[in-house]
Amino acid sequence: MRFIITGPPASGKGSVAPFITKEYNILHISTGQMFREEIKKGTALGLELKKILDQGHLVSDELTDEMVRQRLNQDDCKNGFLLDGFPRNINQAKYLDAYLEEKGLKLDFAIALVADKDIIIKRLIGRRVCQTCGKNYNIYFTQPKKEGVCDLCNTKLVKRSDDTLEIAEARLQIYNEETAPILKYYEEKGILLKVDGNLKESYDTFLQIKEKVNAK
Repeated sequence: MRFIITGPPASGKGSVAPFITKEYNILHISTGQMFREEIKKGTALGLELKKILDQGHLVSDELTDEMVRQRLNQDDCKNGFLLDGFPRNINQAKYLDAYLEEKGLKLDFAIALVADKDIIIKRLIGRRVCQTCGKNYNIYFTQPKKEGVCDLCNTKLVKRSDDTLEIAEARLQIYNEETAPILKYYEEKGILLKVDGNLKESYDTFLQIKEKVNAK
């Protein structure tokens, strides 16, 4: 199975992804994680990516397309994948379709999480991340057992530099202008699954997705 998952920032894409990948035995590919790993390496590309993301802007289509193509060409993607964070606009959606067509493949479903703005803002500005395992927490919704420390790794939690109210507002605006139009694109293809992203438990969101996939 080949999926994409889309939705506003902090609509729950990363949290529901593990349930989807386990259910369908596919790989989770997060472009955001790909960018963060490059930033962590401290390369020239990483520094440029950090500058772009810290300003709340999107990475260029050309750069993102190439990074995704290289990742999908790897052997561990043969059984399928869940693309998280890509495509972000119509051009990227068409690029993905063209790439899959070259391989004699197609996208099975586009999952769209829909969430209210006030919930999204709290999820963004309240997010705290483990520096070791990457597990996400939130000071409003999912606090760790010990304040400021990961339950799994006992590592200090940090706030990402781009998780500010100003940048959250900017990212939402970009999503509405650039990414939201791909919903119509996939709806016209008959593969769009709209799912409630406001739910507190990610597993409940996954159950909605599973039900809709099975119904198709």
